[in-house]
Amino acid sequence: MTASPESLSHTLLDAAKKAGAEAADVLVIEGRSISIDVREGKLEQAERSEGIDLGLRVLLGKRQAMVSSSDSRPETMAAMAERAVAMAKEAPENPDIGLATSEQLATDWDAAGLELADPGDEPAPASLQEQALAAEAATQAVEGVTQVQSASAGYSARSMHFAATNGFSGGYARTSHSLYSVAIAGEGAGMERDHDGDSRVFAADMRGADEIGRIAGERAVAALGAKKPPTGTFPVLFDERISSSLIGHLLGAVNGSAVARGESFLRESLGEQVLPSSLSLLEEPHRKRMGSSRPFDAEGLATADRMIVKDGVLQGWTLDLATGRKLGMESTANALRGTGSAPSPGTFNVALTQGTQTREELLNEMGTGLLVTSMIGSTINPNTGDYSRGASGFWVENGEITYPVNECTIAGNLRDMLLGLIPANDARTWLSRVVPSLLVEGLTLAGE
Repeated sequence: MTASPESLSHTLLDAAKKAGAEAADVLVIEGRSISIDVREGKLEQAERSEGIDLGLRVLLGKRQAMVSSSDSRPETMAAMAERAVAMAKEAPENPDIGLATSEQLATDWDAAGLELADPGDEPAPASLQEQALAAEAATQAVEGVTQVQSASAGYSARSMHFAATNGFSGGYARTSHSLYSVAIAGEGAGMERDHDGDSRVFAADMRGADEIGRIAGERAVAALGAKKPPTGTFPVLFDERISSSLIGHLLGAVNGSAVARGESFLRESLGEQVLPSSLSLLEEPHRKRMGSSRPFDAEGLATADRMIVKDGVLQGWTLDLATGRKLGMESTANALRGTGSAPSPGTFNVALTQGTQTREELLNEMGTGLLVTSMIGSTINPNTGDYSRGASGFWVENGEITYPVNECTIAGNLRDMLLGLIPANDARTWLSRVVPSLLVEGLTLAGE
């Protein structure tokens, strides 16, 4: 009988202590996944994977080392522990590393209450193929679609367990259902591509294949005939599909690692206004049925709702234990890690205050400008916030969409952009980042 992630984590901890580790923590992830790709009405690829990954971190004083393996045999775990201890002896000292104290550890949580795993049966490959075929057919049925590049359906289930020599031991399971379709419209140099898809914890929450396929096709067709917009200074409306990227830049700037390195354009902004006073940004790690929710972080600290920005004012940094110690602050229980990496700070689910206007009302308000639906590449200076990205979308005149655009560049400064955000009310509440369409005035467009 295969050992559970919990028993494996404790076996590996015991091996680390036997090998001479002063302290250690272990992350074990056991998972399985299925993916089905179809093309032109036929199965193109079917893939199934199963496996287990083990990650061990050992500490010797203020030195640490990480090792990982996908082999859970006892002799392999013993060798992992010995190698990790040997590596730690040669590692440079870091005064900020260390496990949580017993007082910092989570002691009571309800992982089941977060509904992180669908209790239903694993979908059969034939069922996933049927979903992918239905999405492909719906995409192909859209007038103007010349081909469906790909349609895919998938499922994954993972069980994880985290344990440490400070006494912490806890785990939970996750599931994910997904369905995507990618459409191509037009021919030759005039081809346009776009997509739609969905990914949920519970199969019952998934959008239908017909809707996903239809939207993918409609998006590709709508982009036909794209041309460059005029060059100049114009308002830009970041569509809800990509507006979360702006908030992502804010989250990166308030990440404790960036602040500690001095590589953040907001490093001197704690307690200052970084968004309009009407906006707040809330982190919600306990949101139900979300792939990014979790009852505790990767260092065993209890997670909780946290106001990152309140009424426009920056409330604090995103910290794990090490970055907190470096900055002289307490961890915000935001440690993330993989089996091959040490903990580092990161955010879970976030939600930005929604506005009162629809996207169409914001289009009317902006008058003449750019509606951005897709972005590629980026040149962003983390120290100054200078921002430049390639974009495509639609040109708007007198509040009405007039033609599709591509091959343009948007430039501005993130600090100014964030302070001037005007939100719509169209955020999708089932995403990890709940961010509506965002209007930003006075950005520089480089087009024709």
